[in-house]
Amino acid sequence: MQEELEQFSRNDVWDLVSRPKGHSIIDTKWVFRNKLNNSGNIIRNKARLVAKGFTQIEGIDFEETFAPVARLEAIRLLLSFACYKNFRLFQMDVKSSFLNGFINEEVYVEQPPGFIDSFFLDHVFKFKKALYGLKQAPRAWYERLKISCGQWFYQGTS
Repeated sequence: MQEELEQFSRNDVWDLVSRPKGHSIIDTKWVFRNKLNNSGNIIRNKARLVAKGFTQIEGIDFEETFAPVARLEAIRLLLSFACYKNFRLFQMDVKSSFLNGFINEEVYVEQPPGFIDSFFLDHVFKFKKALYGLKQAPRAWYERLKISCGQWFYQGTS
């Protein structure tokens, strides 16, 4: 859990602010998962802080949702071209990928359970970037990815 919160600090994800009037405050929860190796043995425990985004109301807390999904035809084309050219392919996993997407809405969440600042009990976190569980998180991540990839790739108009 401490490692997850350190990633938040490194990525400048949120600010601790006074509780705002007239804004909904979203609760958070910890999700725990065991990472396994190829043999099925536990190699590490992972904790992720997620927002209880199901409490968000469309039009008030967020404008639209988005689920970036690659078409199967595009994946097949990419793989077949890579095989034809004998390219080496790599799969990568971006640790805490959603923490890289900027959000436009004002989103406030309660302090994480077990990590409440004793000097600022009535304060909440205001997000600058997306968090797992928020309705707008996939869109924010995709917009950031699109900008980053736009430096190397050209998107067609059809």
